[in-house]
Amino acid sequence: MRTEITEKIFSVAGDSVFQEAALEIFRFQASECPLYNEYIRLLGIDAGRVDNILSIPFMPISFFREHTVMTGGKEPEAIFLSSGTAGMRRSRHAVADMRLYDESLERTFRIFYGSPEQYVIIGLLPSYLEREGSSLIYMVNRLMTLSGNSLGGFLLDDYPALFRAVDRARGAGLKVMIIGVTFALLDLAERGPADLHDVIVIETGGMKGRRHEMIRDEVHEILKGAFSLPAVHSEYGMTELLSQAYSAGEGLFSTPPWMKVLIRDSHDPMAHTCEEGASGGISIIDLANIWSCSFIATDDLGRMHHGGTFEVSGRYDNSDIRGCSLLI
Repeated sequence: MRTEITEKIFSVAGDSVFQEAALEIFRFQASECPLYNEYIRLLGIDAGRVDNILSIPFMPISFFREHTVMTGGKEPEAIFLSSGTAGMRRSRHAVADMRLYDESLERTFRIFYGSPEQYVIIGLLPSYLEREGSSLIYMVNRLMTLSGNSLGGFLLDDYPALFRAVDRARGAGLKVMIIGVTFALLDLAERGPADLHDVIVIETGGMKGRRHEMIRDEVHEILKGAFSLPAVHSEYGMTELLSQAYSAGEGLFSTPPWMKVLIRDSHDPMAHTCEEGASGGISIIDLANIWSCSFIATDDLGRMHHGGTFEVSGRYDNSDIRGCSLLI
């Protein structure tokens, strides 16, 4: 079953094949995920009559805070926990097949950045290192392992060590990638100007209460000025997803072929579109979420752009402000 499903997920190419795979997974999860089945039933939707991805009911992301979301009766191999402030209920993603997560992660990275072996990867994620169950820490650690280059690693506030690692990587003819939470990258920028023009800097969002919130453009301008960067990259991922979207600059995100973003009407959560220029709530189809739920209505707001790219513009009022990857 795993081999058949995995091959189908990662061989998706084109809208028609994506829709076929998404509908097949929808029917499977509508039947085999007890929570999703109950949600669909309470909505009064006949799953057998859903024949278009725009008609699929998307499960509110808040369900991951209140329930265990699993499909097919499998036991979890790992549990990822979202970040959050004290007293906040954290989302839990019970991951039944970590190999599926690893494959999604590696394939996505290769699509956007090529072979991990050509990079020295440095993580600036202090708030995430201080807690257990972070999917972001797992992701970056996995990329470090795939890179096989020992010059990288997780750094807290040892900024001289970071710049030494960059210099050594350059001397070895390797590319450098710094993946950092927003406040840590701004802390680094305040240490003074540094020439990182040839380094890929990826911000994952989040001030974690360490700084006042800033719009993404303002953050990126500060980082570009401090490090002589042509652009600042971004990662859009979350505890509840096994796949990630990336931006190479200007805040425009692209997804891997097995992941799609739709925009839902702010006044009608059942109405979705993927038309260019549409704005509203972000709903996500992540086919890699085969053993939890692939159809998630997030608390994020966004706008569709050309070719299925999208931007993230904020959050719904009264939503929990948490982790990767959002600047209000």
